[in-house]
Amino acid sequence: MQAKETKLQDIIEGTKQYVVPLFQRTYSWTNKEWNILWKDLVELCETKNPRTHFIGSIVNMPTVSVPEGVAKYLLIDGQQRLTTIFIILTLLRNKAREIQNQEFAEEINNTLLVNPYKKGTDYFKLMPTQVDRDCYKNFIQGKENTTENQLTKAYDFFDKKLRQIPLDFEKLKKIITTYFSVVSIVLDPDDNPYLVFESLNAKGRPLTQADLIRNYFFMRIHVDNQESVYQEFWSPMQTNLRDKMTEFIRHFLMRNGSIVKQTDVYYSLKEVVGNSDIITYISEMYSFSLYYQRLIYPEFESDIVLQKYFRRLNRIEVTTAYPLLLSVYNLYESGTISKENFVEILRVIENYMIRRFVCGIPTNQLNKIFPTIYPTVKDKIGEEVVEGIKNILQGKGYPKDNEFLLRLKETKLYGGGDRQVKTKLILESIEENFNHKEEVPFEDLTIEHVMPQTLSEWWQEHIGENWEDTHDLYLHTLGNLSLTAYNTELSNDDFPIKQETLRESHLEINKFFEQKVTWTKSDIEERAEFLANKVLEIWPYFGQENSTSDIQEVTGTTPRKVKILGQYFDVGSWRDVLQQTLNTVADLEPEKFDVLAQNFSRYIGKDKSKFRAIRQLDNGYFFEVNLSAQNVQRLCYQAMETIELTSDDWEVEINY
Repeated sequence: MQAKETKLQDIIEGTKQYVVPLFQRTYSWTNKEWNILWKDLVELCETKNPRTHFIGSIVNMPTVSVPEGVAKYLLIDGQQRLTTIFIILTLLRNKAREIQNQEFAEEINNTLLVNPYKKGTDYFKLMPTQVDRDCYKNFIQGKENTTENQLTKAYDFFDKKLRQIPLDFEKLKKIITTYFSVVSIVLDPDDNPYLVFESLNAKGRPLTQADLIRNYFFMRIHVDNQESVYQEFWSPMQTNLRDKMTEFIRHFLMRNGSIVKQTDVYYSLKEVVGNSDIITYISEMYSFSLYYQRLIYPEFESDIVLQKYFRRLNRIEVTTAYPLLLSVYNLYESGTISKENFVEILRVIENYMIRRFVCGIPTNQLNKIFPTIYPTVKDKIGEEVVEGIKNILQGKGYPKDNEFLLRLKETKLYGGGDRQVKTKLILESIEENFNHKEEVPFEDLTIEHVMPQTLSEWWQEHIGENWEDTHDLYLHTLGNLSLTAYNTELSNDDFPIKQETLRESHLEINKFFEQKVTWTKSDIEERAEFLANKVLEIWPYFGQENSTSDIQEVTGTTPRKVKILGQYFDVGSWRDVLQQTLNTVADLEPEKFDVLAQNFSRYIGKDKSKFRAIRQLDNGYFFEVNLSAQNVQRLCYQAMETIELTSDDWEVEINY
């Protein structure tokens, strides 16, 4: 088997033909894959000096051809991307013909699409499977296809995209041929192409960037050393990290401050390695892979305290922090920082992530924040490293106490995806903060809504006036959530029945219910205040300056301005705030408004008869205005979180 990196032009040009074997599936790419390829093309076309862009591997095997003719290759792997490229080139040729640029059209046709001096099937540079063959031939020969399939859908997709973003045809062709790069893997004639294809695709294991990197490394290692290097370093890494191997290499490359896109791991590594000694480089990778294994699989960490914090970080999904953690782990192993320093750094990262989660700050910038930290602290030792990390994170969207406390009480913590996991960690941490002498078996506990998710008539009467608002705005907030092993038994029981079960609980977090005889809005608010202050003890502000002013309560206040997505609007009441917020979201982000209308149907809708007191939005929707100032603020907070906007995107200036 021979493997080499090459431009796509070298794969296509020349008198040759790629034949897709019968055992291959038909062309099956969809919008998902087409969109990825199109975005890459647009980005490269709009870049002044584009870099080489890796699009995957092409695995083929030479086969016997007729004496006079075409070098033929069985296309074992890569038929989907190669077929798509041929479709785009066909589209470019046709577009060139439409604008009478015949010379450019013929250049594409005769050098990239066909073997112009061959006849029959040898005329075509690509021969898809039998099912796709007639449709593909029609494309190449400029004939109409009367039947719709994935090939025609692909052609239509890229045709529409070119109409929307009219890229320069000649530059687009140059990008494809000159800047698109593949790893060409040519099998020996004795290899069984079916078994190769099965191992690559049928078992769901196509070549990864880690596989390409392995090939790149071992092509540069002397044959006498290949086996020992493989057994000592590469094989253990592959075994330990399994399907996380490519992501480890990406984070390893980012540990010193680089930003590496998921699609650029292979090329980024080649740039970094350069003329380095490969065996030394692999040896260093292996050392860091042991750290990485312990970070993602904490059971391999022998230190119980570190293991505990690794597990906690994994529950709040801090993969973006792995580049920093790899470097910090190395400082710990080398003795530059102590175990106490390491633990404090883990606590700082957890603190940072929990506060941002509660305050609804999106995670999309974290992959640019964490990798840049280590270069600024790498020359420090001990406590200086900890303080350096704190100082940097403090200025990177780290919420202060007043915002954190307010959002703890009013944010919808419980929800789908990872919100439930993070919320349970917060509740567990509160319980642990009571300093139990014995460890609490949290794995047996689940989150309990004291006011249940479905209200019986008893609950509706018990909560009282405006019970619907209380249920909608307080259900998933901190004050209404607890931990119990009796979630199923409690279900939608009335509060007195729930109270008896909670009274018998051995959890300190449930002692609050012992003296309660009601569970209404004010009770939930009282408990939220109590728990929020506990949370502040667990994750205290670690920066140099902090806002210790009173929590912003809005009852009895008059709003003056509201900032929404960077725009300021004058308002005179909290109803104005809600109206302006909804109008602005509907105008600037209509798709996000649809999400709001769906998630907050009690307050936003087209049927005005559903609401008690209404105003109409510019888009025709109605919204409920019979809400207190505090409930308007709570609704706006939860609405912003639903569409992934932050306190930077929505803020109210108040006259007291």
